[in-house]
Amino acid sequence: MGKKCPFVHRLERVASEKYGNVARLVFCIFSRSKGFDFFCNPLSFCFFTRKKSALLLLVVAATACAKGDKGARGYVIGFYNVENLFDTYHDEGKNDYEYLPDGANRWTDARYNRKLRNIATVIKAMADENKAFHTVLGLSEVENRHVLEDLVSQKEIADANYQIVHYDGPDRRGVDVALLYRPEQFKLIESKSIPFDFNSKDIKFDMDEESQGHFRTRDVLMVRGEIKGEMFAFFVAHLPSRIGGKGSDLRSRGAEIIYENSAKLMNEYPGIKIVVMGDMNDNPTDESMAVYMHGKENVSEVGNMDFFSPFTSMLKAGYGSLAYRGEWNIYDIILANEALVNAPKGTLRIVPIVKGKYYGRVFNQPFMVQQTGQYKGTPFRTYSSGSYVGGYSDHYPTYIVISNK
Repeated sequence: MGKKCPFVHRLERVASEKYGNVARLVFCIFSRSKGFDFFCNPLSFCFFTRKKSALLLLVVAATACAKGDKGARGYVIGFYNVENLFDTYHDEGKNDYEYLPDGANRWTDARYNRKLRNIATVIKAMADENKAFHTVLGLSEVENRHVLEDLVSQKEIADANYQIVHYDGPDRRGVDVALLYRPEQFKLIESKSIPFDFNSKDIKFDMDEESQGHFRTRDVLMVRGEIKGEMFAFFVAHLPSRIGGKGSDLRSRGAEIIYENSAKLMNEYPGIKIVVMGDMNDNPTDESMAVYMHGKENVSEVGNMDFFSPFTSMLKAGYGSLAYRGEWNIYDIILANEALVNAPKGTLRIVPIVKGKYYGRVFNQPFMVQQTGQYKGTPFRTYSSGSYVGGYSDHYPTYIVISNK
């Protein structure tokens, strides 16, 4: 073994004195890796010995890496409708004019940056609760990749090293779904964007064929990869809205599309573990989720090609992720397929996380709740009654936890 360079020797000694044996061990390992070779040339040595603050930063960072997600209760899989995360620039062909500095919402750089900090604060709060950042986090109502890059670089969550999966979709306003993932925990294999269509054998649509040809909505995102060597697929959706009290047929078709694609994966990759998440604009008890997504309330009811719907029992118990027309609903739904529910001992499976019996969590904290006015007690949104109030989102995020323990 070669002789250790003076800088590495000094760094190892300082690490031990300042931060104990964990940091010293990290540098013992680091100093033997190729990634550390650049420190051992004269220019690097001179620079870093003069820049003690940089040296100290390296020590802290390496110590944090050594600690990892110590104490985490498992892998956190979540979803968050971040409510109109637009930048301040016009995207060609999209109706994003209200979210421009001179638009109806006066969407300035200051408001955009506050929105980014707010969303990052919520994600960090969930990480604090779980002692780990999400392994996978689905998002909806994001305008483009630019806003996602700005989000993951926020100081509150930059340490998560989130990578992005996103496709520009056909929505007229320009809002899409996306997936953030931590590459050290989730190994990406493939992804694709799945468009909406009207090719259903069972669903009768209210729209005529001409209207169907002009209809635009968000694509569904599919991401396949591995966690701890086990194959997973994640579907992220934002199904058609309830504007005008209509669209149940459209949401049922959206659910049918997701199920058809998930069934293909289950047939192609026996044993694959699948999580479906999104703002479904329906409750888990509605037809789209209970029938077309084959969502089952209880673990004991989940058959080979079914999905477990953990938020069904939570909705019945009074939990809600958003208030719509004065009533609490859970539109922010996460479902798990049978392979993730009835997984063999020692492999990853969904586990109870709330009161020892609920397998889902609707995350809300006092700072996320509107304290005054018409919407008091509901999610603290960005705009209220047409006025800017600088909140977080009109939805609360939801998540599940998977573990092999």
